[in-house]
Amino acid sequence: MIIYANETHDEERAFYGINDAKIINCTFEGIADGESALKETYNIDVENCNFLLRYPFWHTTKATINQIKMTETCRAALWYDKDIQIRNSELGGVKALRECNNVTISDCNINSIEFGWFCHNIKIQNCKLISEYPFLHSSEMEFDKLHMAAKYSFQYTENIIFRNCELNTKDAFWHSKNITVYDSVIKGEYLGWYSENLHLVRCKIIGTQPLCYAKGLILQNCEMIDCDLSFEKSDVKATINGEITSIKNPISGEIIADCIGEVIIENDCDCNIVTKLANCCCL
Repeated sequence: MIIYANETHDEERAFYGINDAKIINCTFEGIADGESALKETYNIDVENCNFLLRYPFWHTTKATINQIKMTETCRAALWYDKDIQIRNSELGGVKALRECNNVTISDCNINSIEFGWFCHNIKIQNCKLISEYPFLHSSEMEFDKLHMAAKYSFQYTENIIFRNCELNTKDAFWHSKNITVYDSVIKGEYLGWYSENLHLVRCKIIGTQPLCYAKGLILQNCEMIDCDLSFEKSDVKATINGEITSIKNPISGEIIADCIGEVIIENDCDCNIVTKLANCCCL
C-alpha cells in the first residue's frame, strides 16, 4: 500500500480517487480551503488525522478510519460510502453520515446535527451522540451502549435493535417499523407515536404522552415514570412494573401494571386494563 504520512493538505480533492493507500498523521486545512479530500477512494486506511475541511469522504468504498478528528467545520463528512469502519474518533460537523451502507462505528464521540440520514446496515457500539435530527429514514441498524442526547430521533426508521442504551430524546421512533429495544432508558416526550411493531423489553420509559397511535406495540417488564396520557389510540400489550401516571383511550390489547394513577376512557375501548396491587385506588 502507498503510505502518505505527516502531511498537510488544503487543495481541492487532495487524494481524489486513490486506491490501496494509508494516510497517517495528516491534517486537512489551510487557506486554499479545498473540498473533497478523499472522494472516490477505495481500500484506504486513515489513522490519526485531522479534518477541518468539507466533504472529505464521499463515495468511499472499503475504508478503516481510526483515531481521527473531524471539527465542526468538516461538514457533510461521510456521504454515499460503503464498507466503512470508524473507531476511536471524534466526528463533528453537520450531516456527518448520509446515504451510507455497511458502516460500523465504535468508541466514538459524535456531535452532528442531522446525523445518519438514509443509511442502511449500520452498527454503532459504545458511542456518545449529540444531535438534533438523527437517523431519519434509515434501516437495518444495531445499537449497543449508545448514549444519545437528541430531539427528533429515528423517525421513519425500520428494522433496528437497541441494547443497553440511554436515549434522551423527544419525538423518538415516530412512524418507525419493527424496532426492538432491550434493557435501555428512553427519556423524552411523545415517544413512539404512529409506530408499528415497537417492542420494548426491560426498559425504563420517562416522559409525557408516550406510545400513542401505535400498532402492534409490546412492552415487557418495563417501567414508566411520569408517563401521563399514555397509549392513546394504540393497540398495545404491556406489562409494567410500578405505576403508570395515566392511560387515555387505548384501542385494544391488554395493559397490566402494579398501579395506574388514572384511566381516561372517552371512546369505545377493547383493551383489558389490570392493576396487580389490591390497594391501588384508581380502578
